[in-house]
Amino acid sequence: MNYPSIFWYAVLWIIVWGAVGALVTPRVYARKDKFTHQTAMIGAFIGGAFGPVGLIILWVLTPQLSAKWILASGLVVLLWLGLAFSRADPDNLCVTSGSFVATQLANGLVIGSIYGLMALGLTLIFSILGIVSFAHGEFYMLGGMVTYYFTQVFFPEINPLWGVLAAALFTFVLGSIFELLFLRPMITGQIERPGEYAILVTFGLAFFLQYTTLSLVGASPKKVPRFFDYPKVEVPPDSGAILKMTPGNVTFFDIISIPSPRITALIIALILLAALLYFLYRTWTGKALRAVSQDRQAAAVTGINPKRMNTLAFSLGGMLAGISGAALVQVFSWVPWVGIPASSRSFVIIVLGGMGSLPGAFIGGLILGVVEALGAGCVPDPNRAAAYLPAYGMIILVLVLLLKPTGLFGREL
Repeated sequence: MNYPSIFWYAVLWIIVWGAVGALVTPRVYARKDKFTHQTAMIGAFIGGAFGPVGLIILWVLTPQLSAKWILASGLVVLLWLGLAFSRADPDNLCVTSGSFVATQLANGLVIGSIYGLMALGLTLIFSILGIVSFAHGEFYMLGGMVTYYFTQVFFPEINPLWGVLAAALFTFVLGSIFELLFLRPMITGQIERPGEYAILVTFGLAFFLQYTTLSLVGASPKKVPRFFDYPKVEVPPDSGAILKMTPGNVTFFDIISIPSPRITALIIALILLAALLYFLYRTWTGKALRAVSQDRQAAAVTGINPKRMNTLAFSLGGMLAGISGAALVQVFSWVPWVGIPASSRSFVIIVLGGMGSLPGAFIGGLILGVVEALGAGCVPDPNRAAAYLPAYGMIILVLVLLLKPTGLFGREL
């Protein structure tokens, strides 16, 4: 027997009692002169998990709260949603097939790593320059376009990794030129309202890059064949192999199946992440960037040139977005407006992870990737599932802004 309304009743229950918990809990703690930090978020989770009973107990006892409360009540909320969903649609693959769920989770983590890499660039720009680049998605788009034309049109026999390097160089140089010409006047005091100016000028760059690309290459989708054909490998070589590789697919434990282009993109993302961490924490220039992000004036006193660090940060941020696009052009079809949803995802990720937090950006990308993969996989109609993808990010954004505006790793101002 199917009960489709059960799931929506569960969602309504969580929303209503979560909102009550978020609104009332801080007031209760403040009236009792208790510490109110994170009480809104914890009250929301407890209200969604246990309803009025849990909230009454919380308000009467007013215990000292910590992140463990969020984790425990969050797991209960997920349990309720899972049970309600299984009753509402018992024939759904997310209910009947553990292998399907594991595959969706794995693919979400893989794509989420690329999302996180792209958001790292935007976080780097924000932490150094103090602005949000609205042209970030267009650097992502250009990375894919450069890789396509470099490897498929100009040099069709070349190793695809040279296309990734070409995309990195192109977006790095483009970011440097733009920062020197249009953002440098903000630092030199030539702009009266630098915040508004940064929004307008990066918006202008986004429109310019998008429509210039459209006029040059047209609106037809572009896609690069997979960079590498993986060898046929089976480990161990008997039945029940832990790892099986074919030219176009990788399978783990005969359960999790991931297309090889996504594995290649994951490897590129992890290598670049390791290189970025080494650069930021082991090199003098990287330490100078971090110093400018923490205190610009103190960094200048020690001999660091903040202007050069601004140029480097914007260039590196654009390059990270470009490499993300270069890695994914073998996975998705590429059009000049592909950067628009990429920008939206980046904004959601940096808010989720915490503005200016590099670890938060990467972890936020993984979370968004998993949510999108599970959300798309659990919708029976593939066309509707694709249409719902942007909504998942917006739901996460609204929840973070309501419950924890500083994000997962953000700091209170």
